[in-house]
Amino acid sequence: MVSPPAGDRLLDPALSSPEIDTVRLDGAIERARSRLLAIQDPEGFWVAELETDSTLTSEYLMLRRLLGKVDETKQRKAVAYLRETQLPEGGWNIYDGGPNHLSTTVKAYFALKLSGHSRDEPFMHRAREVILDQGGLLRVNVFTKFTLAIFGQIDWRGVPAMPIELFLLPRWSLFNMHEISYWSRTVLTPLMIIYAHKPVVPVPTGADLMELRGDLTAKHDYYFPRDARVLSWRNVFLAADRMLHWYEWHPVQRLRRRATERATSWMLARMQGEGGLGGIYPAMANSVIALRCLGYEVEHPTVAKAFKQIEALEVEDDRTLHLQPCVSPIWDTCLAVNALRASGLPADHPALVSACKWLLTKQTWKKGDWKVKAPAAEPGGWYFQFENEFYPDIDDSAVVMTALSKTVLPDESAKRAALTQALRWVMPMQSSDGGWAGYDKDNNRLFLNEIPFADHKALLDPPTADLTGRMLEMLGHLGRTSSDPAVKRAIAFLQANQEPEGCWYGRWGVNYIYGTWSVLAGLRAIGEPMDQPYVHRAINWLVGRQNPDGGWGESCYSYDDPRTAGRGSSTASQTAWALMGLLHGGVVGHPAVSKGIDYLLRTQSVDGGWEESAFTGTGFPRVFYLRYHLYRLYFPLWALSLYRTLRRTADSSDGDVATLAH
Repeated sequence: MVSPPAGDRLLDPALSSPEIDTVRLDGAIERARSRLLAIQDPEGFWVAELETDSTLTSEYLMLRRLLGKVDETKQRKAVAYLRETQLPEGGWNIYDGGPNHLSTTVKAYFALKLSGHSRDEPFMHRAREVILDQGGLLRVNVFTKFTLAIFGQIDWRGVPAMPIELFLLPRWSLFNMHEISYWSRTVLTPLMIIYAHKPVVPVPTGADLMELRGDLTAKHDYYFPRDARVLSWRNVFLAADRMLHWYEWHPVQRLRRRATERATSWMLARMQGEGGLGGIYPAMANSVIALRCLGYEVEHPTVAKAFKQIEALEVEDDRTLHLQPCVSPIWDTCLAVNALRASGLPADHPALVSACKWLLTKQTWKKGDWKVKAPAAEPGGWYFQFENEFYPDIDDSAVVMTALSKTVLPDESAKRAALTQALRWVMPMQSSDGGWAGYDKDNNRLFLNEIPFADHKALLDPPTADLTGRMLEMLGHLGRTSSDPAVKRAIAFLQANQEPEGCWYGRWGVNYIYGTWSVLAGLRAIGEPMDQPYVHRAINWLVGRQNPDGGWGESCYSYDDPRTAGRGSSTASQTAWALMGLLHGGVVGHPAVSKGIDYLLRTQSVDGGWEESAFTGTGFPRVFYLRYHLYRLYFPLWALSLYRTLRRTADSSDGDVATLAH
């Protein structure tokens, strides 16, 4: 990364600063609050679209064809969406403003061919040129190769080995299913079932992809780049992959049957309820294909139910149709509650009571996969979707608990009981290094990301700074202090993982702006002294990343090149994060804050919201990004409200708290 300008001048209060009109500020907060209240569901929750790139829509078209469930109207609308999202150069990207992405482009091209479009159409020609320029069909990522193998476009030998017998490996083995993340378990388990059967689904005449093979003529590809170092985990795993490929064609049948039975039982158990396997599209789609491989008919109740859950992810209008990866009602609801409380809404306001009562109904009471690595933990967390009982997460749980702590409910005893039970889950989930991860404890064997079928580098769920900061914020609101042993270990983790420039990495939001806000909010809430040098470095970094227009922005590209950390066109959500980071850091009257507030005031829409097309949410860095459609509303509302509260506090006490002790 490139360091921001050094020295105290970044925090010089003499710099030019716009005057914030309190009437204008109050009006903006009221409009945003009214807008947010107006879109609350009668049941109490908030939810809006969770947008991603075109990949899932392409896969959905393929899935329907594979199942023999082509719907001409839906197909026409999905094709229209793909046409609209194609870049002028010819490819498709994975985030707004991003470059052509090879695997995404191949999937879109194939989906369009399967939908009846000819390779000779001009827009298809442009896409093909992009694909060939980037190496052709056989240079796509592993998950794309898997899809292509199902449709007979590459040989199964070209897919990294995923023997289903891996499911039987014991806990003490180097690789086992509990050493990888929740999303990897739910995605890979049905993939292993599919891989054991190696289905090949014929495609219509003229829909094949032979024109994308470039100079390669073989039907399979063994292209898995070796590490330049002779001794490396990657080369070890590549050697293992060759042996596993040999085994795959000469399996021990008794062992295979046992593994298939166990994997199938595991998968079916987690398909109960209404949320689908893992509550995420890739796992849900894979589970349907796996069931078909196992002999389940399309009309079988389990398959029909699973497909209906996938259909529920459609976003359709008069012209287009695309797929969400999942839905985010708990996340949207708990963040909305926090923002509304910050705006001055009374703790017992009916909207907040309704929201929190709904949240209490979503607390988990089922032992999930997390129990294996954290046997002392007890059920009590919250998940992300409407239903995902097996997989609560730290992020949602912490923010829900913070929201509950800020509200007053008719049955306060039930709320206190829920918070007590939630602590019995989140606290034992702290990893041995002091941090918290998303879904598991000590899921940090990072060398496993070198396995050939993990080319996305997102096989694991290690502790991260943003989630650890979130936990500290929650614990502070529940009365814990920096003297608490768990808190001390968490702070040590954050100090050890701070970037040299002063910021923190954001695993679940884009990116260093998100991580830095999360940590500073946590440190402030837990009572950590904010006049320490490491806090000053974080504040200086935020100030140094402000854009000339007063806002902040950061591209998803910062995951590829950390030197671009905190750089990008201003967005409402990222400006809000930066402002809240500075405000929690004790910087209230500084010009950077005033300019940031002015940016939000200037860019607010007449309906009370803000325009934002950028993807500021993170699914998997460098692979999969998200655009939460409510980020542009509740985060700016939260930032403006926090500023107003702290400004009033400063004005009624010792005047300006803008400057920091250096």
